[in-house]
Amino acid sequence: MSEVYIVGVGMTQFTRHLDKSVLDLTRTAVNDALHDAACQKDAIDIAFFSNTTQGVMEGQHLVAGEIALRKLGFGGIPISNVENACASAATALHHAVMSVRAGMADVALAVGVDKMCSDDRARSFEIFNGAWDVHDVEGTLAGLRAMGAGVEEEGETQTLSNRKPSPFMEVYAQWGKFHMKTYGTTRRQLAAVAAKNHAHSVHNPNAQFRQVMSVEEILAARPIAWPLTLPMCSPISDGAAAAIVCSKRALKRFARERAVSVRACVLGTGIDRKAEDLEQHLSRRAALKAYEDAGLGPEDVSVAEVHDATAVGEIMQSEFLGFVPFGEGGPAAERGETALGGRIPINPSGGLESKGHPIGATGLGQIHELVAQLRGEAGPRQVEGARIALAENGGGVYGIEESVTCVTILGRLSRTRF
Repeated sequence: MSEVYIVGVGMTQFTRHLDKSVLDLTRTAVNDALHDAACQKDAIDIAFFSNTTQGVMEGQHLVAGEIALRKLGFGGIPISNVENACASAATALHHAVMSVRAGMADVALAVGVDKMCSDDRARSFEIFNGAWDVHDVEGTLAGLRAMGAGVEEEGETQTLSNRKPSPFMEVYAQWGKFHMKTYGTTRRQLAAVAAKNHAHSVHNPNAQFRQVMSVEEILAARPIAWPLTLPMCSPISDGAAAAIVCSKRALKRFARERAVSVRACVLGTGIDRKAEDLEQHLSRRAALKAYEDAGLGPEDVSVAEVHDATAVGEIMQSEFLGFVPFGEGGPAAERGETALGGRIPINPSGGLESKGHPIGATGLGQIHELVAQLRGEAGPRQVEGARIALAENGGGVYGIEESVTCVTILGRLSRTRF
């Protein structure tokens, strides 16, 4: 396949930006990416704009990208709007990479932005109501609850029936119960994942939460949907992130020593399967295709950012991506294998649980972190000798798994190639 490179990235802090607009956040991320790439707006041939919430929050259901980017001075180029639930930003990157690979553009911009925070809490949670089959919500929940059936809950519990967080917290709760009864995963292992990510985020100035939390503090925190407590779950967030990708032909316009190679970028959806057939989970299938495209295996990956909308998600994805065998995600986290300094550091940014999760920007936030890691620019959270990085960004629910996922593999360039 044609070679594609990331030459610029930008990102706002992920937090509550009640005083900033979608345009403000987009401007910051895009301008930072242009500055990072040392290029002007007229270098961009095509743009992909990821957003999932502006319709619900502001009534801007259509042409959000054309409006935001035109106001920033991007005119006369193809601009497409991308919505793929929580995988929207990674999908925007996928489209940018594919357009460059296909020869339709030499330089492409992918940008993701969301403003989810509001003084009206109920309105913020309306965002999630359309991320599954709205014609069969009860059927979907019944299938998910069947996955978690038979696991005895301990202590105080709160679920959708008596407190209304995001409905996706119950989704992850059922996946967590399934993992518990299948592999013996424990709540303490879930807390170990969350504690690790909160420790990582202390060193990330773009993170929403930057305080250390112990395993005991996380287990004692407010319950959300058993087995999950609040620090095990991603927050509601605002933010934006962007990336500029280019072809090999265009690479001479940029600082080659800071370019990062896109070794694979695979977008995948699920197939009908039994809950127990985890080899056919969409993340597993997308990961195997990405490794094949990149000519690599999970053992080659130095660092990963995965979709940990809850701690359950990180454990599951560490297994689907082949970093550990099925059932070993929890024990590996408890042993410190996925922490900075461990065998395979996962979510050195703090992950969605601690860095934040403005869903239309999340996937590009992962790319921002991994580009910094491969350039050796991650500061105190730097993974020593990082050469290959992987991002996994999933979205929505279809049946018993996510609706869509994107797995991207990036590589540090050897200077001898130039």
